[in-house]
Amino acid sequence: MNRPDTTAFLDGILHKTEFSRGGYTAKEVTIDAMTVKKRRVDYLRFVPPGAVHLSDIEKGIFICYEIKSCMQDVYSGNGLNFYGEKNYIVTTMETYKKLQPDIRSGKLDHHVKETNPDSSLYYGIKVAIPKGRGKYEEYEQPTKLEDAEEWTLHTLVECRPGPRKRSLAEMLFCMLRSGGQEE
Repeated sequence: MNRPDTTAFLDGILHKTEFSRGGYTAKEVTIDAMTVKKRRVDYLRFVPPGAVHLSDIEKGIFICYEIKSCMQDVYSGNGLNFYGEKNYIVTTMETYKKLQPDIRSGKLDHHVKETNPDSSLYYGIKVAIPKGRGKYEEYEQPTKLEDAEEWTLHTLVECRPGPRKRSLAEMLFCMLRSGGQEE
């Protein structure tokens, strides 16, 4: 599968598995619009514990998702913009395996900060795995994307929640400006 097709494939799985659980999601959210620090997040999700009381809204968290189809995409300089309490790279098992040495050595963290000093280092990794297949089995022998019909996302590296540096109002406004929708 080529890079655009892999990105579309990962996008579809992300929608089916993550965005069907309630919350509010916006695609291609611009942070610091009309400034030299302008950055775009593939998906920004707001998840409040409820939607009845004002305190529910104030206790909500933001989750950023950056879809990366291959190593070139990871290191392209586009993306890895993490502004939420939780942040995830969404990728294939093949890319995750290639990325592991860079995670261990700190090269990926250095790249994140070099391309966007405002980006959080609190991030995890979600990987596409065929339904019915275990993550360890998939790690040992990755399935070609064309060789399975049903896929799901598994969290291989859980994100520790980190601090958010931007206000609730600013983040919600950025989502609104990009056309966010309730799921």
